[in-house]
Amino acid sequence: MQLPSKVNYNNKKKIINDPVYGFITIPDEIIYDVIEHPYFQRLRRIKQLGLSHLVYPGALHSRFHHVIGAMHLMQKAIATIRKKGHEITEPEERAVLFAILLHDIGHGPFSHALEHDIVSGVSHEDISSFFIERLSEEFDGELDLALLIFQNKYPKAFLHQLVSSQLDMDRMDYLNRDSFYSGVSEGVIGSERIIEMLNVKDGNLVLEEKGIYSIEKFIIARRLMYWQVYLHKTVVAAEYMLIHVLRRAKELAMAGTEIFGSPSLLYFLSQNISEDEFRNNPVTLDHFSQLDDADILGAMKVWQFNDDKVLADLSRRIVQRDLFKIEISKEPFSEERIQAVKKYVSDKMDLTEDQLQHFVYSERLTNKAYNLTRENINLLMKNGSVVDVSDASDNLNISALTDPVEKYFLCYPIFKSTRPKQLTMIQDLS
Repeated sequence: MQLPSKVNYNNKKKIINDPVYGFITIPDEIIYDVIEHPYFQRLRRIKQLGLSHLVYPGALHSRFHHVIGAMHLMQKAIATIRKKGHEITEPEERAVLFAILLHDIGHGPFSHALEHDIVSGVSHEDISSFFIERLSEEFDGELDLALLIFQNKYPKAFLHQLVSSQLDMDRMDYLNRDSFYSGVSEGVIGSERIIEMLNVKDGNLVLEEKGIYSIEKFIIARRLMYWQVYLHKTVVAAEYMLIHVLRRAKELAMAGTEIFGSPSLLYFLSQNISEDEFRNNPVTLDHFSQLDDADILGAMKVWQFNDDKVLADLSRRIVQRDLFKIEISKEPFSEERIQAVKKYVSDKMDLTEDQLQHFVYSERLTNKAYNLTRENINLLMKNGSVVDVSDASDNLNISALTDPVEKYFLCYPIFKSTRPKQLTMIQDLS
Protein backbone atom coordinates (compact mmCIF):
# COMPACT_ATOMS: atom_id res chain seq x y z
CA MET A 1 0.00 0.00 0.00
CA GLN A 2 1.44 3.36 -1.04
CA LEU A 3 1.57 6.05 1.62
CA PRO A 4 0.17 9.51 0.79
CA SER A 5 3.00 11.65 -0.57
CA LYS A 6 1.86 14.79 1.27
CA VAL A 7 2.73 13.25 4.68
CA ASN A 8 6.31 13.99 5.77
CA TYR A 9 7.42 10.93 7.73
CA ASN A 10 10.94 12.33 8.11
CA ASN A 11 10.01 15.53 9.92
CA LYS A 12 12.78 16.40 12.36
CA LYS A 13 11.45 19.75 13.60
CA LYS A 14 10.06 18.16 16.71
CA ILE A 15 8.40 19.76 19.75
CA ILE A 16 9.09 18.48 23.27
CA ASN A 17 6.61 19.15 26.07
CA ASP A 18 8.76 20.09 29.05
CA PRO A 19 7.19 20.36 32.53
CA VAL A 20 9.36 23.38 33.42
CA TYR A 21 9.17 25.54 30.27
CA GLY A 22 6.30 24.13 28.26
CA PHE A 23 6.91 23.42 24.57
CA ILE A 24 10.54 23.29 23.41
CA THR A 25 11.30 23.27 19.69
CA ILE A 26 14.24 21.40 18.20
CA PRO A 27 15.41 24.10 15.77
CA ASP A 28 17.56 22.19 13.28
CA GLU A 29 17.44 18.78 11.61
CA ILE A 30 21.05 17.93 12.43
CA ILE A 31 20.43 18.81 16.08
CA TYR A 32 17.58 16.30 16.00
CA ASP A 33 19.96 13.71 14.51
CA VAL A 34 22.49 14.25 17.30
CA ILE A 35 19.76 14.01 19.94
CA GLU A 36 18.70 10.68 18.40
CA HIS A 37 22.27 9.34 18.57
CA PRO A 38 22.83 6.50 21.11
CA TYR A 39 25.48 8.59 22.89
CA PHE A 40 22.88 11.26 23.61
CA GLN A 41 20.00 8.91 24.35
CA ARG A 42 22.14 7.40 27.10
CA LEU A 43 21.50 10.59 29.10
CA ARG A 44 17.89 9.42 29.58
CA ARG A 45 19.31 6.64 31.75
CA ILE A 46 21.41 8.85 34.03
CA LYS A 47 19.64 10.72 36.81
CA GLN A 48 20.47 14.39 37.10
CA LEU A 49 20.66 14.30 40.89
CA GLY A 50 22.24 10.91 41.51
CA LEU A 51 20.95 9.50 44.78
CA SER A 52 19.03 12.61 45.86
CA HIS A 53 15.76 10.77 45.24
CA LEU A 54 16.48 8.84 48.43
CA VAL A 55 15.70 12.12 50.23
CA TYR A 56 13.45 13.86 47.68
CA PRO A 57 11.38 11.10 45.99
CA GLY A 58 10.45 13.31 43.03
CA ALA A 59 14.08 14.01 42.05
CA LEU A 60 14.16 11.33 39.38
CA HIS A 61 14.67 13.57 36.35
CA SER A 62 17.46 12.70 33.95
CA ARG A 63 20.37 14.54 32.39
CA PHE A 64 18.43 14.31 29.14
CA HIS A 65 15.74 16.54 30.66
CA HIS A 66 18.38 19.01 31.81
CA VAL A 67 20.33 19.44 28.57
CA ILE A 68 17.16 19.82 26.50
CA GLY A 69 16.07 22.58 28.89
CA ALA A 70 19.50 24.21 28.73
CA MET A 71 19.28 24.20 24.92
CA HIS A 72 15.92 25.95 25.16
CA LEU A 73 17.38 28.69 27.37
CA MET A 74 20.35 29.01 25.02
CA GLN A 75 17.99 29.76 22.13
CA LYS A 76 16.46 32.56 24.20
CA ALA A 77 19.88 33.92 25.17
CA ILE A 78 21.04 34.00 21.54
CA ALA A 79 17.86 35.85 20.51
CA THR A 80 18.42 38.42 23.28
CA ILE A 81 22.06 39.06 22.37
CA ARG A 82 21.23 39.40 18.68
CA LYS A 83 18.45 41.82 19.51
CA LYS A 84 21.04 44.05 21.18
CA GLY A 85 23.12 44.31 18.03
CA HIS A 86 25.74 41.58 18.45
CA GLU A 87 26.37 39.23 15.56
CA ILE A 88 25.88 35.51 16.03
CA THR A 89 25.94 33.70 12.70
CA GLU A 90 23.77 30.68 11.98
CA PRO A 91 26.78 28.29 12.16
CA GLU A 92 27.76 29.85 15.51
CA GLU A 93 24.21 29.47 16.81
CA ARG A 94 24.08 25.84 15.79
CA ALA A 95 27.51 25.23 17.34
CA VAL A 96 26.67 26.82 20.70
CA LEU A 97 23.42 24.83 20.81
CA PHE A 98 25.46 21.67 20.22
CA ALA A 99 27.91 22.73 22.93
CA ILE A 100 25.20 23.18 25.58
CA LEU A 101 23.41 20.00 24.51
CA LEU A 102 26.59 17.98 24.86
CA HIS A 103 28.19 19.68 27.86
CA ASP A 104 27.10 16.84 30.19
CA ILE A 105 27.51 13.91 27.81
CA GLY A 106 30.72 12.89 29.57
CA HIS A 107 28.98 12.25 32.89
CA GLY A 108 29.03 8.69 34.12
CA PRO A 109 26.35 6.90 36.15
CA PHE A 110 25.41 8.76 39.31
CA SER A 111 27.48 11.72 38.17
CA HIS A 112 30.58 12.38 40.25
CA ALA A 113 30.63 9.11 42.20
CA LEU A 114 32.15 7.37 39.18
CA GLU A 115 34.95 9.94 38.87
CA HIS A 116 36.59 9.02 42.19
CA ASP A 117 37.89 5.55 41.34
CA ILE A 118 36.33 3.95 38.26
CA VAL A 119 37.68 6.66 35.98
CA SER A 120 40.63 8.47 37.54
CA GLY A 121 42.53 11.52 36.37
CA VAL A 122 40.01 12.49 33.70
CA SER A 123 37.07 14.84 34.30
CA HIS A 124 33.60 14.56 32.82
CA GLU A 125 34.39 17.73 30.83
CA ASP A 126 37.34 15.96 29.19
CA ILE A 127 35.17 12.94 28.39
CA SER A 128 32.54 15.29 26.92
CA SER A 129 35.23 16.65 24.61
CA PHE A 130 36.09 13.11 23.46
CA PHE A 131 32.42 12.44 22.73
CA ILE A 132 32.04 15.69 20.76
CA GLU A 133 35.14 14.81 18.72
CA ARG A 134 33.73 11.37 17.96
CA LEU A 135 30.33 12.77 17.00
CA SER A 136 31.93 15.37 14.76
CA GLU A 137 33.73 12.58 12.90
CA GLU A 138 30.43 10.77 12.41
CA PHE A 139 28.67 13.96 11.24
CA ASP A 140 31.37 15.04 8.76
CA GLY A 141 32.88 17.81 10.88
CA GLU A 142 29.57 19.49 11.74
CA LEU A 143 30.53 19.70 15.43
CA ASP A 144 34.08 21.03 15.00
CA LEU A 145 32.99 24.57 15.84
CA ALA A 146 30.99 23.31 18.82
CA LEU A 147 34.15 21.68 20.18
CA LEU A 148 36.11 24.94 19.86
CA ILE A 149 33.37 26.80 21.76
CA PHE A 150 33.12 24.08 24.40
CA GLN A 151 36.90 24.15 24.97
CA ASN A 152 36.99 27.97 24.99
CA LYS A 153 39.21 28.11 21.91
CA TYR A 154 36.87 30.25 19.78
CA PRO A 155 37.51 34.01 19.54
CA LYS A 156 34.01 34.98 20.69
CA ALA A 157 34.51 34.22 24.38
CA PHE A 158 30.91 35.03 25.29
CA LEU A 159 29.73 31.93 23.42
CA HIS A 160 31.77 29.70 25.72
CA GLN A 161 30.59 31.72 28.73
CA LEU A 162 26.99 30.96 27.78
CA VAL A 163 27.93 27.26 28.01
CA SER A 164 30.29 27.29 31.00
CA SER A 165 30.61 30.15 33.46
CA GLN A 166 28.90 31.39 36.61
CA LEU A 167 26.16 32.84 34.41
CA ASP A 168 25.70 29.97 31.97
CA MET A 169 22.58 28.27 30.67
CA ASP A 170 23.60 25.10 32.47
CA ARG A 171 23.05 26.71 35.88
CA MET A 172 20.01 28.62 34.68
CA ASP A 173 18.31 25.34 33.89
CA TYR A 174 19.47 23.06 36.68
CA LEU A 175 18.51 25.42 39.50
CA ASN A 176 14.93 25.75 38.27
CA ARG A 177 14.66 22.12 37.19
CA ASP A 178 16.17 20.60 40.32
CA SER A 179 13.95 22.86 42.41
CA PHE A 180 10.88 21.74 40.44
CA TYR A 181 11.53 18.01 40.76
CA SER A 182 12.82 18.04 44.34
CA GLY A 183 10.07 20.34 45.57
CA VAL A 184 12.60 22.69 47.19
CA SER A 185 11.17 26.07 46.23
CA GLU A 186 14.25 28.05 47.30
CA GLY A 187 15.94 27.12 44.01
CA VAL A 188 13.44 28.95 41.80
CA ILE A 189 15.14 31.79 39.92
CA GLY A 190 13.95 34.40 37.45
CA SER A 191 15.79 32.91 34.48
CA GLU A 192 13.65 34.72 31.89
CA ARG A 193 14.47 38.14 33.34
CA ILE A 194 18.17 37.28 33.71
CA ILE A 195 18.34 36.16 30.09
CA GLU A 196 16.60 39.37 28.95
CA MET A 197 19.31 41.34 30.77
CA LEU A 198 22.22 39.57 29.01
CA ASN A 199 24.55 41.59 26.84
CA VAL A 200 28.09 41.50 25.45
CA LYS A 201 30.85 43.97 26.26
CA ASP A 202 34.36 43.69 24.79
CA GLY A 203 33.60 40.16 23.67
CA ASN A 204 32.55 38.96 27.11
CA LEU A 205 29.16 38.11 28.58
CA VAL A 206 27.75 40.74 30.93
CA LEU A 207 24.47 41.43 32.67
CA GLU A 208 22.85 44.85 32.42
CA GLU A 209 22.77 46.76 35.68
CA LYS A 210 19.00 46.61 36.02
CA GLY A 211 19.23 42.83 36.38
CA ILE A 212 21.24 43.05 39.61
CA TYR A 213 18.43 42.00 41.94
CA SER A 214 17.62 38.97 39.80
CA ILE A 215 21.26 37.89 39.86
CA GLU A 216 21.42 38.39 43.62
CA LYS A 217 18.52 35.99 44.00
CA PHE A 218 20.23 33.60 41.56
CA ILE A 219 23.41 33.47 43.67
CA ILE A 220 21.53 33.06 46.94
CA ALA A 221 19.33 30.34 45.40
CA ARG A 222 22.44 28.45 44.40
CA ARG A 223 23.79 28.55 47.95
CA LEU A 224 20.48 27.33 49.36
CA MET A 225 20.13 24.52 46.83
CA TYR A 226 23.60 23.25 47.65
CA TRP A 227 22.90 22.86 51.36
CA GLN A 228 19.30 21.68 50.96
CA VAL A 229 19.66 19.35 47.97
CA TYR A 230 23.13 18.80 46.49
CA LEU A 231 24.92 18.61 49.85
CA HIS A 232 21.98 17.47 51.96
CA LYS A 233 23.58 15.34 54.65
CA THR A 234 21.63 12.17 53.84
CA VAL A 235 22.46 12.55 50.14
CA VAL A 236 26.13 12.96 51.07
CA ALA A 237 25.98 9.77 53.16
CA ALA A 238 24.42 7.81 50.29
CA GLU A 239 26.88 9.13 47.72
CA TYR A 240 29.92 8.31 49.86
CA MET A 241 28.53 4.84 50.39
CA LEU A 242 28.22 4.46 46.61
CA ILE A 243 31.79 5.70 46.13
CA HIS A 244 32.99 2.99 48.50
CA VAL A 245 30.82 0.31 46.87
CA LEU A 246 32.55 1.02 43.56
CA ARG A 247 35.95 1.35 45.25
CA ARG A 248 35.54 -2.06 46.92
CA ALA A 249 34.28 -3.66 43.71
CA LYS A 250 37.35 -2.36 41.89
CA GLU A 251 39.68 -3.63 44.63
CA LEU A 252 38.20 -7.10 44.24
CA ALA A 253 38.23 -7.04 40.46
CA MET A 254 41.82 -5.77 40.32
CA ALA A 255 42.83 -8.59 42.69
CA GLY A 256 41.39 -11.14 40.28
CA THR A 257 38.17 -11.88 42.14
CA GLU A 258 35.30 -12.66 39.79
CA ILE A 259 32.37 -10.33 40.42
CA PHE A 260 29.11 -9.68 38.62
CA GLY A 261 28.81 -6.74 36.23
CA SER A 262 27.96 -5.70 32.70
CA PRO A 263 30.86 -6.02 30.24
CA SER A 264 31.40 -2.26 30.19
CA LEU A 265 31.31 -1.92 33.98
CA LEU A 266 33.82 -4.77 34.35
CA TYR A 267 36.04 -3.08 31.75
CA PHE A 268 36.48 -0.13 34.12
CA LEU A 269 36.57 -2.16 37.32
CA SER A 270 39.28 -4.54 36.16
CA GLN A 271 41.88 -1.93 35.17
CA ASN A 272 42.99 1.63 35.82
CA ILE A 273 41.69 3.90 33.07
CA SER A 274 43.49 7.19 32.48
CA GLU A 275 42.99 10.09 30.09
CA ASP A 276 45.48 8.49 27.69
CA GLU A 277 43.22 5.44 27.40
CA PHE A 278 40.32 7.65 26.33
CA ARG A 279 42.53 9.53 23.92
CA ASN A 280 44.35 6.61 22.33
CA ASN A 281 42.03 3.61 22.66
CA PRO A 282 38.63 4.02 20.92
CA VAL A 283 37.28 0.98 22.79
CA THR A 284 37.44 2.92 26.08
CA LEU A 285 34.98 5.57 24.92
CA ASP A 286 32.78 2.85 23.43
CA HIS A 287 32.59 1.12 26.81
CA PHE A 288 31.96 4.40 28.63
CA SER A 289 29.07 5.12 26.25
CA GLN A 290 27.42 1.90 27.45
CA LEU A 291 27.53 2.83 31.15
CA ASP A 292 24.45 4.24 32.83
CA ASP A 293 22.65 4.05 36.17
CA ALA A 294 21.22 0.61 35.32
CA ASP A 295 24.72 -0.91 35.25
CA ILE A 296 25.42 0.23 38.81
CA LEU A 297 21.97 -0.54 40.22
CA GLY A 298 21.86 -3.96 38.58
CA ALA A 299 25.31 -4.80 39.90
CA MET A 300 24.48 -3.70 43.46
CA LYS A 301 21.34 -5.85 43.49
CA VAL A 302 23.62 -8.85 42.87
CA TRP A 303 26.57 -7.63 44.96
CA GLN A 304 24.42 -7.52 48.12
CA PHE A 305 24.75 -11.34 48.13
CA ASN A 306 28.49 -11.37 47.39
CA ASP A 307 30.84 -13.38 49.60
CA ASP A 308 32.83 -10.25 50.36
CA LYS A 309 31.06 -8.76 53.37
CA VAL A 310 32.19 -5.20 52.64
CA LEU A 311 30.75 -5.18 49.11
CA ALA A 312 27.67 -7.10 50.21
CA ASP A 313 26.84 -4.90 53.21
CA LEU A 314 27.32 -1.57 51.43
CA SER A 315 25.35 -2.72 48.39
CA ARG A 316 22.49 -4.04 50.50
CA ARG A 317 22.28 -0.82 52.46
CA ILE A 318 21.97 1.32 49.32
CA VAL A 319 19.48 -1.01 47.64
CA GLN A 320 17.31 -1.13 50.77
CA ARG A 321 17.94 2.50 51.78
CA ASP A 322 19.53 1.50 55.07
CA LEU A 323 21.88 4.47 55.01
CA PHE A 324 24.71 5.41 57.32
CA LYS A 325 24.28 7.93 60.10
CA ILE A 326 25.94 11.25 59.29
CA GLU A 327 26.82 14.05 61.67
CA ILE A 328 27.66 17.58 60.53
CA SER A 329 29.93 19.97 62.42
CA LYS A 330 31.40 23.41 61.82
CA GLU A 331 34.68 22.15 63.30
CA PRO A 332 36.71 19.07 62.35
CA PHE A 333 35.92 15.98 64.37
CA SER A 334 38.61 15.08 66.87
CA GLU A 335 40.85 12.11 66.22
CA GLU A 336 39.64 10.64 69.50
CA ARG A 337 36.05 10.79 68.31
CA ILE A 338 36.87 9.25 64.93
CA GLN A 339 38.82 6.41 66.54
CA ALA A 340 35.97 5.74 68.96
CA VAL A 341 33.52 5.43 66.08
CA LYS A 342 35.92 3.17 64.20
CA LYS A 343 36.23 0.90 67.22
CA TYR A 344 32.46 0.80 67.62
CA VAL A 345 31.95 -0.20 63.96
CA SER A 346 34.89 -2.61 63.91
CA ASP A 347 33.68 -4.40 67.04
CA LYS A 348 30.16 -4.72 65.66
CA MET A 349 31.24 -6.04 62.26
CA ASP A 350 34.57 -7.69 63.07
CA LEU A 351 36.43 -5.70 60.41
CA THR A 352 40.10 -5.43 59.51
CA GLU A 353 41.68 -1.99 59.22
CA ASP A 354 41.49 -2.17 55.40
CA GLN A 355 37.82 -3.10 55.53
CA LEU A 356 37.04 -0.42 58.10
CA GLN A 357 37.97 2.43 55.74
CA HIS A 358 34.87 1.58 53.71
CA PHE A 359 32.55 2.09 56.68
CA VAL A 360 33.74 5.23 58.47
CA TYR A 361 34.18 8.48 56.54
CA SER A 362 35.33 11.82 57.89
CA GLU A 363 35.57 14.51 55.23
CA ARG A 364 34.97 18.19 54.55
CA LEU A 365 32.14 19.78 52.54
CA THR A 366 32.65 23.12 50.82
CA ASN A 367 29.97 25.39 49.37
CA LYS A 368 30.99 28.50 47.45
CA ALA A 369 28.00 30.17 45.86
CA TYR A 370 30.04 32.74 43.94
CA ASN A 371 33.68 32.36 42.92
CA LEU A 372 35.63 35.58 42.42
CA THR A 373 38.41 33.76 40.57
CA ARG A 374 36.40 31.94 37.88
CA GLU A 375 34.41 33.58 35.07
CA ASN A 376 33.04 36.41 37.20
CA ILE A 377 29.52 37.71 36.76
CA ASN A 378 30.05 41.24 35.47
CA LEU A 379 27.46 44.00 35.41
CA LEU A 380 27.27 46.52 32.57
CA MET A 381 26.55 49.81 34.29
CA LYS A 382 24.55 52.64 32.73
CA ASN A 383 27.76 54.66 32.21
CA GLY A 384 29.29 51.83 30.17
CA SER A 385 31.67 50.56 32.84
CA VAL A 386 31.85 46.91 33.85
CA VAL A 387 31.76 45.99 37.54
CA ASP A 388 31.85 42.65 39.34
CA VAL A 389 28.46 41.84 40.84
CA SER A 390 29.95 41.49 44.33
CA ASP A 391 31.22 45.08 44.15
CA ALA A 392 28.06 46.55 42.63
CA SER A 393 25.52 44.85 44.87
CA ASP A 394 23.99 46.73 47.78
CA ASN A 395 23.10 43.37 49.29
CA LEU A 396 25.72 42.56 51.89
CA ASN A 397 24.94 38.87 51.49
CA ILE A 398 26.59 38.79 48.05
CA SER A 399 30.00 39.76 49.42
CA ALA A 400 29.59 37.14 52.13
CA LEU A 401 28.71 34.50 49.53
CA THR A 402 32.13 34.88 47.90
CA ASP A 403 33.67 33.18 50.93
CA PRO A 404 33.47 29.38 51.00
CA VAL A 405 31.42 27.79 53.76
CA GLU A 406 33.05 24.68 55.12
CA LYS A 407 31.42 21.95 57.16
CA TYR A 408 32.76 18.64 58.37
CA PHE A 409 31.00 15.32 58.53
CA LEU A 410 31.44 11.98 60.22
CA CYS A 411 29.59 9.12 58.61
CA TYR A 412 29.25 5.55 59.86
CA PRO A 413 26.72 2.68 60.10
CA ILE A 414 24.46 2.15 63.05
CA PHE A 415 22.98 -1.17 63.92
CA LYS A 416 19.38 -1.89 64.79
CA SER A 417 20.44 -3.98 67.74
CA THR A 418 22.38 -1.08 69.21
CA ARG A 419 20.83 0.29 72.40
CA PRO A 420 20.27 4.06 72.55
CA LYS A 421 22.66 4.29 75.53
CA GLN A 422 25.54 2.98 73.43
CA LEU A 423 24.88 5.54 70.70
CA THR A 424 24.71 8.29 73.30
CA MET A 425 28.12 7.29 74.66
CA ILE A 426 29.66 7.53 71.17
CA GLN A 427 28.08 10.95 70.52
CA ASP A 428 29.31 12.23 73.88
CA LEU A 429 32.92 11.82 72.71
CA SER A 430 32.63 14.85 70.43
